[in-house]
Amino acid sequence: QVQLVESGGGLVQPGGSLRLSCAASGSIFSIYAMGWYRQAPGKQRELVATRTSDGSANYSDSVKGRSTISRDNAKNTVYLQMNSLKPEDTAVYYCNAVKINTGRSIETVAWGQGTQVTVSS
Repeated sequence: QVQLVESGGGLVQPGGSLRLSCAASGSIFSIYAMGWYRQAPGKQRELVATRTSDGSANYSDSVKGRSTISRDNAKNTVYLQMNSLKPEDTAVYYCNAVKINTGRSIETVAWGQGTQVTVSS
């Protein structure tokens, strides 16, 4: 089993920055990729960024150029650095982990509890 715990959310002014953390525990060796998703009130959950175990990264168009996903192998933690934050970035941010199953497809193994990010003046 894999457990994920997010932290680092809070209130920030427009144009400011935050770094979110997602610490993984349990069967860490099985994780193929980790990612960040977000969900604003009344909206569907959307992808923010993903990072595979080999270091490749992918970003949604809404955050591309403003955000960076990184990983600290020693701490089993993935980070999301967000800069130039906008009110539209306000949402609950969730960490996700996936693995490659025996059928060679991607399977979600865990979700974090979420951390609130509020961008407001």
